[in-house]
Amino acid sequence: MDYLKAINFGSNFLKHYKNINYGLDSELILAKVLNLTREQVLINLNNKIQCKIFKRFKKLLLRRSKNEPIAYILEKKEFWKYEFFVNKDVLVPRPETELIIEETLNLIKSNSSKRLLDIGTGSGCIIISLMNERPKCIGNAVDICKKALEIAKLNAKMHHLENKIKFCNNDIDNIIHNKYDLIVSNPPYIKKQDLARLDVDVRLYEPLLALEAGEDGLKIIKKLIIKSKDLLKINGRLVFEIGKGQVEYSKNFLKMNGFYINKISKDINLIPRVIVSTKII
Repeated sequence: MDYLKAINFGSNFLKHYKNINYGLDSELILAKVLNLTREQVLINLNNKIQCKIFKRFKKLLLRRSKNEPIAYILEKKEFWKYEFFVNKDVLVPRPETELIIEETLNLIKSNSSKRLLDIGTGSGCIIISLMNERPKCIGNAVDICKKALEIAKLNAKMHHLENKIKFCNNDIDNIIHNKYDLIVSNPPYIKKQDLARLDVDVRLYEPLLALEAGEDGLKIIKKLIIKSKDLLKINGRLVFEIGKGQVEYSKNFLKMNGFYINKISKDINLIPRVIVSTKII
């Protein structure tokens, strides 16, 4: 069997299971098992595939047919300008979270040396992207999940930043009161009752700890704001992601805790997604 026939086999298999991106996913999975890029596969469609490789291809197709995220199967995800290792212990980085990077970089001059803290770092994609762009900054990152921190450390090493970012296994309530210039976070913000409504690939495979935030979805956002009040310097910035319908409460809670709202950044669907704020008290 050649590459083209294998791709067609995979496409038809995934299409049967209602996979929307059946053609692309088939190509990406074949590239994975061949240890090639997708482009290398597509310019060598007449090449033959070994039987043992085809068996592995079918195993990965089966995982995808059960709605496992393609990023977990490929063990990688593009975010900002970079590639990150991901597995079931961390959320799959999403395009809307790139707004955090965009807004934070606007706050830091290219030659600045700011002290940054990433709360709930997960794969480390936020702090690593920022440190890649602003190498003179000092990076710190915390997460409650030890397995997630191992992934973040692996990604830091992949980007040659293992000696520039300090990772710590800690709950938000127990972070040491150092003074930071800037705090970034993509906290859990899904209401408990809304978990059942999430897309099946998210609901069945992505870590619940990084998604669910109590009955109102604001449990961790409240903690983040209160804790950031202690951790930030005066005029320090807090940049964080929120869910749909959470902007007004978040703004009011920030103001109650001595923050000025600088900007609300909307995602591609015009949903308020990232809040930029300044500690003024």
